[in-house]
Amino acid sequence: MSADKAAVASGADVGDGLRKRPVAASQPPLAAVVPQPEDNKKLKPKEKSLLETLDEWEFVIAPLVFTLLAILTRLYKIGISNIVTWDEAHFGKFGSYYIKHEYYFDVHPPLGKMLVGLSGVLAGYNGSFEFKSGEKYPEEVNYAFMRIFNAFFGILCIPMAYYTARELKLRRPAVWLVTLMVLCENSYTTISRFILLDSMLLCGTVATVFCWSKFHNQRHNSFEPEWFLWLFLTGVSIGCVCSVKLVGLFVTALVGIYTIEDLWNKFGDTKMPFPTLAAHLLARVVSLIIVPFLIYMLCFALHFAILNKSGPGDAQMSSLFQANLRGTEVGKNSPLEIALGSRATIKNMGYGGGLLHSHVQTYPEGSKQQQITCYHHKDSNNDWFFYPNRREAPYDAEAEEPRFIGDGSTIRLIHAQTGRNLHSHDIAAPMTKSDKEVSCYGNVTVGDDKDHWKIEVVRDAASRDRSRIRTLTTAFRLKHEALGCYLRAGNKNLPQWGFKQIEVTCTKENNPRDSYTHWNVEAHWNDKLPASDPGVYKSPFFHDFVHLNVAMMTSNNALVPDPDKQDDLASQWWQWPILHVGLRMCSWDDKVVKYFLLGNPLVYWGSTASLGVVALVIAFYLVRWQRGFDDLTPSDIDQIHYSAIYPIIGWFLHYLPFVIMARVTYVHHYYPALYFAILTFGFLVDWLVRNRNTTIQSAVYGVLYTLIIGLYILFLPICWGMTGSHKQYAYMKWFDTWRMTD
Repeated sequence: MSADKAAVASGADVGDGLRKRPVAASQPPLAAVVPQPEDNKKLKPKEKSLLETLDEWEFVIAPLVFTLLAILTRLYKIGISNIVTWDEAHFGKFGSYYIKHEYYFDVHPPLGKMLVGLSGVLAGYNGSFEFKSGEKYPEEVNYAFMRIFNAFFGILCIPMAYYTARELKLRRPAVWLVTLMVLCENSYTTISRFILLDSMLLCGTVATVFCWSKFHNQRHNSFEPEWFLWLFLTGVSIGCVCSVKLVGLFVTALVGIYTIEDLWNKFGDTKMPFPTLAAHLLARVVSLIIVPFLIYMLCFALHFAILNKSGPGDAQMSSLFQANLRGTEVGKNSPLEIALGSRATIKNMGYGGGLLHSHVQTYPEGSKQQQITCYHHKDSNNDWFFYPNRREAPYDAEAEEPRFIGDGSTIRLIHAQTGRNLHSHDIAAPMTKSDKEVSCYGNVTVGDDKDHWKIEVVRDAASRDRSRIRTLTTAFRLKHEALGCYLRAGNKNLPQWGFKQIEVTCTKENNPRDSYTHWNVEAHWNDKLPASDPGVYKSPFFHDFVHLNVAMMTSNNALVPDPDKQDDLASQWWQWPILHVGLRMCSWDDKVVKYFLLGNPLVYWGSTASLGVVALVIAFYLVRWQRGFDDLTPSDIDQIHYSAIYPIIGWFLHYLPFVIMARVTYVHHYYPALYFAILTFGFLVDWLVRNRNTTIQSAVYGVLYTLIIGLYILFLPICWGMTGSHKQYAYMKWFDTWRMTD
């Protein structure tokens, strides 16, 4: 017995023992496994309800519905007014120049106007219409198609606003609120329905913010294909919006601030390898600086390539550039070398420089002698004769051979129209007090040594021989022999008494690199000399690119309000956020379809108020944080940072420049800033109701949706066109400054 126990204890035959162990009577027998018949039927998935399907595909259905509504509101009755409305007079005309290939000048970059020209080509327009303000469109101009083409950019803003709000992590009702505010903003609707640049500018701004928000949400997927895609597209958007208007630089600054912050944070991450940090920096330099700059330059390259004929904007460009335009008179059949007795126009070679000019008007102060200016338009007051100085014998064109002018020659310049000498004296210039005044004085026989100017050749594109100055190719300076100063035109505009033309002075500063002291002969007439073609020399593209951009900025800064004239369309910066004024876009005659540029009151007032309220909310949390309260999670802080603070920064960047600048301003200058205020409003509502019950949330959003749509419909006539007497629309005039019925 003990042997058996030992055997069991050792584990021998345990299996046999278990198999032979009797079952206790109290334990029920194991149920026999009954084989089940095989079920070949597949289990059907639970069918989704319609609401669940709509909810799942909301990110496609909702923007599609909003876009269809945008198409309706932007295109309905778009061709009802057949007259040139507001700034269609400018941008339609610029589009015509592209179709006719005639060179023109404007203060804005060329992309938007090239697109206007493209819309004309697609519409079958030949470019012959002059687009005079208030003039009726002829039958052969399909203006409705051109407006539809322009409205397309306004329509694109709506779905991009939707997806931007999603990327900023707003909840669905707030996403709809932001999209609805952009859709139902009356001023956005109106501005999109005409041949203007504003819808293109707004589209570029919205696209840049959208791409930036997509890129930001890829920050944890660095160097992945989608990360590269949205970084690159952000740069493309920047390049495009800056190529429409220079206002695009403001949204560029917003992306720049974000990029600096992002790279600074990465720089502080000591665990990040230096090559990775360098790769981040390189990726941003390429995508956000080089790519936009290349797009911007490409637009100007196309601008120069398309506009290859002489046109009204020639004088803003260098003489060599003009000489290569088809149909130009600059340099064509002009004698190559300048001699005494030659009649010529003299061009300032500074960026944006004009032609040396004089007229019979005198300075109101100083010497009160005849004014000298630089002027971009070509007329006979730009013509000058090269005469010998008073120490030399008078030149007899009939009796002697031509006496050529070169480096070191001392000459007089006599104004062809008035016969007076180019002159300077020890009197302060009217604007630049540190320089000397330049005037026209005396005549061929009356004058003194203060009429003498010494030529100093700077360079010559055609020859190293400085003994003769040549048409177009020679850059020279004019040194006043008595005072030792240099003739200069520094792009400073005179007041109204000088017709806002460019001030010409004599500067004591001897800086050979100062291009505003460089001059060249643009056109030249002399019957004693053989004709030639100096225009065979090409002007470098980069020089023309820089020259035109400086001219654009200079002319833009010169658009200051005229105190002697009343501009009923202009407005002040403080009036925009509070919707204090609107803008009449056309005549207010009963027979004309009338449009009034005014925003949706709730969109304007709500978005403006949200800027201050969000600032208070942020201040509230900062105070509580300083006192030791921990109200916000890292996710909440991130939400405030990128969905509230960055839109506020965007608003300031787009608004403050118009507060500072002295140029004339209009209500449409606020529209890019308004978009950032709308994003701020969406964040604020989303933040304030996020933890409320469903009933409160539904009530808040329901009221806001209803008011926005209701006010939009109320003011729709100002967008779609008011017909008949304006007095029947008096119900929309809430304030006296809303001049709808005056």
